[in-house]
This record gives sequence, structure tokens and C-alpha cells, in this order.
Amino acid sequence: MELKEVKNIKFVDGGVCASKGFRANGIHCGLAHKPLTDTEENSAVANNALPSAKKKNDLALIVADKECTAAAVYTTNKVKGAPILVTKEHIKNGTAKAVIVNSVNANTCNADGVEKAEKMCSLVADEIGIDENDVIVASTGVIGQVLPIEPIADGMKELAKGLTYDGNARAVEAIMTTDTQVKEVAVQFELGGKTCTIGGMLKGSGMIHPNMATTLTFITTDVDISAELLQRALSDVVKITLNRVSVDGDTSTNDMVCVLANGIAENIPVTKENEDFEKFVNALYAVMMNLARKMARDGEGATKLIECVCHGADTEKTAEIVAKSVITSSLFKAAMFGEDANWGRILCAVGYADADFDINKVDVSIGSANGFIDVCKDGAGVEFSEEKAKEILSEEEILIDISIGDGAGYAVAWGCDLTYDYVKINGDYRS
Repeated sequence: MELKEVKNIKFVDGGVCASKGFRANGIHCGLAHKPLTDTEENSAVANNALPSAKKKNDLALIVADKECTAAAVYTTNKVKGAPILVTKEHIKNGTAKAVIVNSVNANTCNADGVEKAEKMCSLVADEIGIDENDVIVASTGVIGQVLPIEPIADGMKELAKGLTYDGNARAVEAIMTTDTQVKEVAVQFELGGKTCTIGGMLKGSGMIHPNMATTLTFITTDVDISAELLQRALSDVVKITLNRVSVDGDTSTNDMVCVLANGIAENIPVTKENEDFEKFVNALYAVMMNLARKMARDGEGATKLIECVCHGADTEKTAEIVAKSVITSSLFKAAMFGEDANWGRILCAVGYADADFDINKVDVSIGSANGFIDVCKDGAGVEFSEEKAKEILSEEEILIDISIGDGAGYAVAWGCDLTYDYVKINGDYRS
């Protein structure tokens, strides 16, 4: 998919509430799967900048002022969370009006999973007066534990009552699991003289690997656009943003990205693949690309964001395969953590990429805010300063630039380093 340069776009605050006509809220309803000691709570508050780990929000609601066109993409994992099965049914008609999502418990691999997911939708519908089929439902957290519906039911009145047009911060906190950073992006742009907005929030830190969606992401827009074109835009943009992120090679069972469009901007309806559609796609790309980068930077235990650019390929697909191969290499990721310019690990990952190209035409450079150096030319190493390389790799954002020929194919992928803390986090995630 080709995109023009993202321009004439203004970044704004507000996340999912930046678009006109959307309210949100998040509350702590008490879904915690393990009690925290005072020491653990103090540590969590200090490290995650949350008001209280014991009382961290765990239930979020987004509601539109009017019915929206809706689109979504889902995990391709054969094991799918019950909320995905319910959401697929609910937006078959291309419309929705609300999103309910909980953290802590994924509601996956449970005999009563679908029943619980449907109950969450009916609780929302009863409280705010809409059809339960207009509710999108999502869950994230531990797999294989029965979801207690009672805390959600008990908290629904408070959740709905607290909906506001600036409730995005409360909502995004509620979807965080091992995330240590809030992930929100919103942009404004013009369609036919009307100011339009797209805003989104994302959760994702572990179990992140390119495979359809790779995360829970909720996006709102006040653009008037048909359900068919909204789905086409989302399906295309997810391929070159969220599907090009990898933290650990594991694809979750609950991955979903959904977009709600309420049309309140009053632009000329986007019903054809024209210039307005192109502008919408580019704005959506700006939101999702920046969310993707935030997710890679906040990979579990990560200290560095790694961006790998591959160019000179015969096709975009070839470039994508090579870039993904590098950012998913555990050996390369470990070298980045150690700030070791072991370029042989990069070339190794390039070499086992499942694509056709001449390895003797491969050039590799590494860079950051501290400069750039060449480490490989025509498939062979070149002399470089290890001291300079260490300085470059000491930055939090690292660029790996790979040329594999003189073709027009280009792709970028994002990942992170592999650290001791990744094992620590996942060694006691459930206990």
C-alpha cells in the first residue's frame, strides 16, 4: 500500500475523546487476579506512574453520541477470546455505538466466555439505553481464568455515570496490563473545508507480533465515511503499522483493532476512493503508525525502540519480510540491549528472511540521534569505530538501515531490545 507524505495534519490531545461526539470513562471495579503487598504497590506506583496499583482502573467504556459506522480487524490466532466472537457478530451490519473493555482477565478458553462477553454488552445497553448489538466488547489479561461478571455488573452504573468528553485518560488506564506508558494519539485535518479528527488509544506491551492486529486498539473519528471504505482503510493501514511491530514473537488470542466513525464533522460523505478518502487514510496512518511506535518502545522490559528500514527491494513485500526478520531476531535484540554493534546478527537475520535477493548487494548502517555509521557493504563488513558505534547505540531510539539492491520496494518495521526484565515480567505474570 502506498501512502503520500503525511502532511497538513495537526497532532492534538484527547485520544479517543479528541473526535467530536465521543465520551469515555474508566473505573476500578476490582478484577485484580492477585493481591498486592504494600511494597509491590509502592513499586508499581513509582514505576508506572499510576495513582494506585491496587485501585488501577480495570474497566473502560467509550460511547458515541450517535450511531457510528464501524470496522475491525482481529487476531489470526486459532484460539480466539470470547469477546472477539461476540464483537464479530455485533458489527456484521457495519454499525456500533459503544465499546466496553476490561483488563486483568482475557475471558479466553472459558466454557462460559461468550455468555460473559454478551452479558457485558447487555449491561452497557441497559445502563445507557442502546441495543446490545451496538456494543463492541474486548478483554485483555490472563488467559484461561473464568471472568467474574459481578464486579463488572456492580461497577456499570458508576462507569456510565462518569462518561465525559475528556474521559480518555481514565479509559486508557483501564486497558493497561504490563504497559508502563500511556499510548494515545490524535490528529486533526481538513476534508472539504471541515475540520476532522481521528483519535486512538492502544494497549500492548507483551505478546506482540505481526499477525492481523497485535494489540487492543480503539480508534474514534468524527468523519462521515461509509462502513465499506472504513473497513478498507483500516485493513490496509493495519498491515503497514501494527502488523509491522514485534516485541516477542507471540501473537495474542484477543488482538483487535476497531474504528468508530460518527460523521459529526459534517464533511461530504466519503463513499468513493477519491482525494478525501486518501486524506482520511493518511490521517489514519499517522495515528496508527505513532501508536505502533509507542507500543514497540514500551515492549515488556524494553529500554530501546528499534526502527528497521529496508529499501532497494524488488517489491514492498520483500522489503517487509527482511525488515521483520531483523526486528524479530532474539540475538539481534539482545545485542541492542548490550549496545553491541554486532552487525553479523543483522546480516544473519537478513539472510534467513524468506525472500529472494542478492546477499552480495546488501548494505547495513546503524544510526541514532548520535550519528550514523556503515557496518556492512556488499554483504561484507567494513571498518568502523566501536567507540562511535557504542555512542550511537546508547540512545533510546535506534535506526537500522538496510539496502538490498536498487529496486523501488521499501518497508519499515518496529521492535525493541530483549532484556532481563522481559523474563522477570513473564516469569510471574499470573502468580
